[in-house]
Amino acid sequence: MLNILAISGSLRAASTNSALVAALTQNAPPDCHVSVYDGLGRLPIFNPDDEGERTPPQAAALIDAVTAADGVIVSCPEYAHGVPGGLKNALDWLVSRDAAVGKPAMLVHASPRSLFARAALVEVMRTMSFALYEEAALEIALLGKRPPEVEKILAEPENRLAMRGAVSDFAEFIRAG
Repeated sequence: MLNILAISGSLRAASTNSALVAALTQNAPPDCHVSVYDGLGRLPIFNPDDEGERTPPQAAALIDAVTAADGVIVSCPEYAHGVPGGLKNALDWLVSRDAAVGKPAMLVHASPRSLFARAALVEVMRTMSFALYEEAALEIALLGKRPPEVEKILAEPENRLAMRGAVSDFAEFIRAG
């Protein structure tokens, strides 16, 4: 059983990115367990002086979750052509740790328009030495949809199949690594 950690880069209550990662937990293949990291908004702002023995418990929990995961899936909105501060802050807490080094990671998308954030996130994650899976991308267009519409779209058989297929392909990448 592979354990995959899914992270939404959005803190919005009605986030389409959060809805997408939540849907992945329900549509993963039977040999994969996908869990959602929900501590993004509770992380203190990264400060290198607070590393080591001074690492805050919220940051230590993130580091432990990424370390324990066999792979990481990230779904990220775009704010002002970039990665939202909360997600970048989370990644900063991982920079000087081994948690990201060689860790398989895959990006999934809830918006076809977040091209700048995608490029920025790929650059940051490559720099951190994540092993990015880029052979196939899961994109389910949820931008501008209200929660009932999002639920309906994510429940469509073709989207459920696409989610299962994406996680299955990512699982193969993890196992091959």
